[in-house]
Amino acid sequence: MLGLMTTDFNLDDSSVEPLSKEELLARVAFGDELAFGELYDQIAPRVLGLVKRLLIDHAQSEEVTQEIFLEIWQTATRYEATRGGASTWIMTMAHRRAVDRIRSSQAGRDRDSKIGIRDLAVAYDHVAETVEVRIEHERVEKAMSRLTQLQRQAVSLAYYGGYTHSEVAGMLKIPLGTVKTRLRDGLIRLRDELGVTS
Repeated sequence: MLGLMTTDFNLDDSSVEPLSKEELLARVAFGDELAFGELYDQIAPRVLGLVKRLLIDHAQSEEVTQEIFLEIWQTATRYEATRGGASTWIMTMAHRRAVDRIRSSQAGRDRDSKIGIRDLAVAYDHVAETVEVRIEHERVEKAMSRLTQLQRQAVSLAYYGGYTHSEVAGMLKIPLGTVKTRLRDGLIRLRDELGVTS
């Protein structure tokens, strides 16, 4: 796959409990290709679902999903289980990548319409972009902390987890209407906290 070492265990052995995403990610950090393949099989559909929900375009969504898994392979050593679950870490990365792609596309369209020339070479300030993304992430985290626990749970599953409303209802064992109400109220509160005007 990526040409690095593999360990001597068999992920396909049906007599062994399947490894958690956290365990798989720990093995990926040591260059284990089999663990990476298993992790991909377990979470790729959710990652693609989240990315596609944000980007709409299927081809772009697949491309961004590939970038996300390359980033997982390259940065697995940075994952800290004490700071949250592997799924949350991966889905947060996926959300960030998709938002970055949206911003990049929008910035390109804005630049083209202002200048009127496509593919104009413009110096890009990575430091400023990184700081802007970090500040925006902190604003959203602060706003999320002001939601009720029930609202935060529903919003996190639907928008960061990439689950449908029906899936969220099933996971939380609550009616679909309750999920929709929590999401609506949570998003209204987030909008107010972030100062977004409709």
